[in-house]
Amino acid sequence: MSHFLFEIGFEEMPARFLSGLASEVRTLFTDALAQAKLDASAVTAFATPRRLVVSIPELAADSRREEELVTGPPERVGFDASGNPTPAAVGFAKGQGKDVADVFVMETGKGRYLALNKTTGGEPAMALLPGMCLEAVKKLSFPKRMRWGSRDFAFGRPVHWFLALLGDAVVPFELDGIVSGRRTRGHRIMGPGPFDVAAAKDYFGIIRDQGKVVLDARERESLVRSQAETLAREAGGTAVINPALLAEVTGLTEHPVVLLGRLDPKFLDVPREVLITSMETHQKSFAVEDGKGGLLPVFLTTLGLVPGNVDLVRRGWQRVLTARLEDARFFWEADLATDLETWQKKLESVVFLAGLGSMRDKARRLERLCGVVAEQAGKPEVMLEASQAGGLAKVDLVSDMVGEFAELQGIMGGIYVRRKGQSKTVSRAIAEQYLPAGPDSPVPATLAGAVLSLADKADTLAGCFGLDMAPTGAADPYALRRAALGICRIVIEHGLRLNLMELLQAALDGYGEVKFKVDRTHILARLLDFFGQRLKAYFTGRGFDTLVVEAAAGASFTDIAELAARIPALAAFAAKPDFGQAVLTFKRAANIIRKQGVGAGQPLTGLVKAALLEEQAEKDLAAVCADVFPRYDALFEAGDYAGVLDLLYELRPTVDAFFDNVMVMCDDMDVRLNRLNLLKSLVDRLGRVADFAALQV
Repeated sequence: MSHFLFEIGFEEMPARFLSGLASEVRTLFTDALAQAKLDASAVTAFATPRRLVVSIPELAADSRREEELVTGPPERVGFDASGNPTPAAVGFAKGQGKDVADVFVMETGKGRYLALNKTTGGEPAMALLPGMCLEAVKKLSFPKRMRWGSRDFAFGRPVHWFLALLGDAVVPFELDGIVSGRRTRGHRIMGPGPFDVAAAKDYFGIIRDQGKVVLDARERESLVRSQAETLAREAGGTAVINPALLAEVTGLTEHPVVLLGRLDPKFLDVPREVLITSMETHQKSFAVEDGKGGLLPVFLTTLGLVPGNVDLVRRGWQRVLTARLEDARFFWEADLATDLETWQKKLESVVFLAGLGSMRDKARRLERLCGVVAEQAGKPEVMLEASQAGGLAKVDLVSDMVGEFAELQGIMGGIYVRRKGQSKTVSRAIAEQYLPAGPDSPVPATLAGAVLSLADKADTLAGCFGLDMAPTGAADPYALRRAALGICRIVIEHGLRLNLMELLQAALDGYGEVKFKVDRTHILARLLDFFGQRLKAYFTGRGFDTLVVEAAAGASFTDIAELAARIPALAAFAAKPDFGQAVLTFKRAANIIRKQGVGAGQPLTGLVKAALLEEQAEKDLAAVCADVFPRYDALFEAGDYAGVLDLLYELRPTVDAFFDNVMVMCDDMDVRLNRLNLLKSLVDRLGRVADFAALQV
């Protein structure tokens, strides 16, 4: 066993490129080793801004030797009547690297065929590794590739060197003029090198001690976090560590050193959100807060080296950040001096979407729609303030602060309207209007915020679908899938009994005389289908069986909160041992109504006439239905869907007896209709909890 070490050295790679490189190169080598039958210990990989490293501490000298039985053409084709090998037999042997004398005949289930024993493997690792290295480099994926100089090879950034060692021997290969060797380079300033690595096992000591590079991203992240927490504690506070920023600064340096800088306390008059955004966005720095959540006049930034003059470097960072914060403070003070009415007038000139009016028009629609949504959801207590929030929701879009920090839209709106006299409820709702921002983002915490977010998303969806701008394929420029999923999550997590069809109709009503490209009926149909697909993806993504979700959604999904309660109950029902037989019973009833109901001659009402019940089995079913249905309805109205499904066990024996003893499609039309109506009454109840016809068993 020998140690294999492979390093790709390149120009500084963007931090966002690095996150998946180590995992990807590890997978590429693991798969290549398995395919080559080259035994090895676990593959480890490391990524820094200037290098990607693969290390395999124990790698077999040769690939495994294995005996393999290979079959060829039938005996009648491989040998002539005299028993001499034909060209087919000679070609078969040659193709496997064997002599025709090695071929024998074996009996198979299909007859007698030519065969031979072939030994595979035994190839030296040194002969296999060059190809693996080349393939790995070529297959690595990047958000963007680039070419440099006259080279044809494309990579994330220009490649400067390949180090490839098996033990103390160089693994030889060449790619576009770059030849592998044993030379590496360290940190650009603290340990530039170059350094010759005598053997693979020496690499890690050289790169750390002489090159001053911390290879492991987890170790770099730990260093940043621990240094930041220590400095923050010494300053009397706690570091505000944004995980995304922590990952970014980890990917920006090979030797992280955290430095504490100080700010003028006057900047603390600016909202916390602004200060943190400015620090993180402009200077990749962390804020420090006190025990009460207020910010301290200090910041933490990550350097890429140990500075020669710490005070000089600190003053430089302070000077740059101070300039940024002066801008933020100026925007803050200018915005506070502007009244809401001025901003609302400015919104008249801000286009929402071509054909859908201005942002002021949208705010007017939201003001009305928020009241409607609150009423539909049975939450009259928030109607007034939610409507007020809707009318003011977009004012911060024309503020100076949001013009500089677009990511603060909504958040600044909430702060500004509070400072200008609106209630805390209105302020919180405006701050939460864009939530959830993604699948892992929280939904609005307040009810008013939930109502405003629902209204905002429904308005956007209705307008875009009206202009025939539904997402196609992977393209979704207006984030309509995210909006629909956001509506679903808000309704589910707040438990709102809101009818989706009524919500979308109300959103469309807000557009008044706007001329859409699609008629209203088709808009609603396409929107409902769009929501149906999002809901199915949402629940299957949470581990529910696809057929269970399809059956539950097939019954109805316009009451999203109800659907969210029915699916777990149906999933538990599907897990029971006799689920398959129960489904077949009720699926049979559903199929009969679906197929025969249209041809019944008149609409089926579900009303049963006792005088037309002839067979004892149908009388029994009618009696059981009369007994079970009131309990079924009560449980359904109470939302006890597990209880509803349990009642099916009371119904099933009588339904089975009905199918065993009664001919539904009899000649007497009145009796036939009565029997169909009996099944119709049953299917109507069943169809409220699940579409049993959609279940496959």
